[in-house]
Amino acid sequence: MVCCLDTFLFKGGFLKSFYLVLVLSLFFVSKSFSNDIEAGDLRYHKNCHNCHGKAGMGVASYPKISGLELSYIIDRLNRYRSGEKIGPNSGLMIMMAKKLSDEEIDVLAAYLSSIN
Repeated sequence: MVCCLDTFLFKGGFLKSFYLVLVLSLFFVSKSFSNDIEAGDLRYHKNCHNCHGKAGMGVASYPKISGLELSYIIDRLNRYRSGEKIGPNSGLMIMMAKKLSDEEIDVLAAYLSSIN
């Protein structure tokens, strides 16, 4: 039994299986993330672009929000949604974020973190 296990683990059987699972996992995760980016793009252009501009580059007193870390964007939107005042435009952001679902926050963050 040890001999068969040794052959499986070290002659490539285990590694081939591992690599196959890894490649398939990455494919499905990237496909899912790609869908999140597309959904986030659509959601962003419903309202957010009015203040943050095309592709989140910022306009006037509204900051650039593209290219930020995914976790940072999710945290900020959740804090605004809870009613927390963070900066000078908090009133408007709280009003806009209160309407967002968890899924909308996730897709917006995926979209914004994917662009520069």
